[in-house]
Amino acid sequence: MKRDYNLERRKYVIGGAVLVVALLFIVRLFVLQIMSDDYKKHADSNAFLKKVQYPSRGVIYDRTDKLLVYNQPAYDIMVVMKEITSLDTLDLCRTLQITPDFLRKRFRDLKNRKLNPGYSPYTNQVFLSQLSAEECGVFQEKQFKFPGFYIQRRTIRQYNYNAGAHILGDIAEVSKSEMEADEYYAPGDFIGKLGVESFYEKQLRGEKGVEVLLRDAHGRIQGNYMDGAFDKPSVPGKNLTLSLDIELQMLGERLLEGKIGSIVAIEPSTGEVLCLVSSPTYDPRLMVGRNRGKNHLEMARNPWKPLLNRAIMGTYPPGSTFKTTQALTFLQEGIITTGTSYSCVGGFSYRGLHVGCHGHPSPLSLIPAIATSCNGYFCWGLYYMIGARQKYGSVQKAMNTWRDYMVSMGFGYTLGIDLPGEKRGMIPNAGYYDKAYRGSWNGLTIISIAIGQGEVTATPLQIANLGATIANRGYFITPHVVKQIEGEPLAPEYKEKRYTMVDKVHYDEVVEGMRNAVLGGTCRAANLPDIEVCGKTGTAQNHGRDHSAFMGFAPMNNPKIAIAVYVENGGWGATYGVPIGKLMIEKYLKGKLSPEDEVLATDIQQRRIDYGIHEIIAVSPAFTASSMFISTTRSWTFSV
Repeated sequence: MKRDYNLERRKYVIGGAVLVVALLFIVRLFVLQIMSDDYKKHADSNAFLKKVQYPSRGVIYDRTDKLLVYNQPAYDIMVVMKEITSLDTLDLCRTLQITPDFLRKRFRDLKNRKLNPGYSPYTNQVFLSQLSAEECGVFQEKQFKFPGFYIQRRTIRQYNYNAGAHILGDIAEVSKSEMEADEYYAPGDFIGKLGVESFYEKQLRGEKGVEVLLRDAHGRIQGNYMDGAFDKPSVPGKNLTLSLDIELQMLGERLLEGKIGSIVAIEPSTGEVLCLVSSPTYDPRLMVGRNRGKNHLEMARNPWKPLLNRAIMGTYPPGSTFKTTQALTFLQEGIITTGTSYSCVGGFSYRGLHVGCHGHPSPLSLIPAIATSCNGYFCWGLYYMIGARQKYGSVQKAMNTWRDYMVSMGFGYTLGIDLPGEKRGMIPNAGYYDKAYRGSWNGLTIISIAIGQGEVTATPLQIANLGATIANRGYFITPHVVKQIEGEPLAPEYKEKRYTMVDKVHYDEVVEGMRNAVLGGTCRAANLPDIEVCGKTGTAQNHGRDHSAFMGFAPMNNPKIAIAVYVENGGWGATYGVPIGKLMIEKYLKGKLSPEDEVLATDIQQRRIDYGIHEIIAVSPAFTASSMFISTTRSWTFSV
């Protein structure tokens, strides 16, 4: 009885073991045949070669239909590791002009799944990219000697103008994180890295196709499988038309040679960016081809920081250009009227605090205060607004009201331009000062923000947008650099009007002040005899030499262009900002410069500001953290 029991139990044990083994085989077969495609790839690679058909990337034009960026044929050397049966490495190195060390390292990198997460020995891998037609031709003659190596045709970018690098951007090989974020990309693919190439990547890149080729038993290509029935053609990328005027852009880059700064011009009625200059700049052709990485590294280490797009990433004290925002706020809030006058004898002086000013008649009302860029007038206006307890109840509520006006005019937050990397600048609020001064502060403590100094910072784009807002008498359209996408509408935010908190009537008053500044005030050098230019200078205090700024628009009653010019350590606004602004306005509205202004342009181009390396790093907008500290004495300290 006991013997029968043991036999019965042994039968179940053996049966269970057989069942477990069978289940293991079934699971393994399921993983191999269903979950993993390694065997399928192996089988397919014996019979087929799938060649990716890369689409031509969309080309880029300026607003006058000048071709800026186009495509040129280039070739990649691809490799299928499983097909390498024998390889004369020295001959391959000589043919491709590479070293044996590079060859060995390249093979190691291809097989390293951390560096190349999509690696499979059965599929095409990029061995060498962006060969010229001449280099490819040399390899093609010997290709039969290198089994497993193939030629893949693609395109690279070329540029018609040595200008606009920060706007146009560039393309480079896709990174691991970019592949993880978008399954469209595979190792060796290229993606937009900067500028519109990055922002409009999905429109520009198109859709990849595939060509299925049939192999024979020896691996030789026999032609298209089933006469191309399973081929998929690539879809070209969409072309872009920029709002950029390349002639205006080139003039701006010429005028800023040897200087650190920016020029931004906008068409007020549309928000279209006419030029966006950042200096120092670089030739966009340096970011093309196999030397891109080397050139990019050299520029990244360059103390002049040519890769930094100062137009949207540089945050500066706006200086006296900011006084227009104060005038509009004080008028709307009833702090002043156009007839309100304040005394300015050498500047603003009250309770031991003194803010200096240049010589001009005193007292002044609003319009001549704008025309002469009077510091005292706007300091008094802010002091009375922050101290208006009956109107606001507290300095905190008055401060936040002021902040809301500035935000409505496009400051303190990014505007939303269609370029990557835009910075927001700084507009302080009551909470900021409560923390900085432990709740003990008043209008005198923060008086410098009335003249665009202290904690206030803005990008050149925001200052230009202020000019566009004043030109429109109270609204702006989000600035954008793309005017048209082939077969696709622009995003709605690039068409909508964004109104400020100020009534139109007050803008008319500020426009009058800006016009008087050009006719007989601080912007006299911007006057054009047959164009009604409105302008406002800015001289932003800084450690060492001041920054030179200008903000304006023209014509006064039918504005076609609004502009901001900012030159680091350029001195008075009238030294660089005003004449550069005038030349840019004249060039855009007339299409050319007069002979005397061509001489002026050459003179400005040839001027160089003596920046020391240490000074360049210190004032670079990437490191700007503007702040101001005021004691009860007369001492101010600025850090920019």
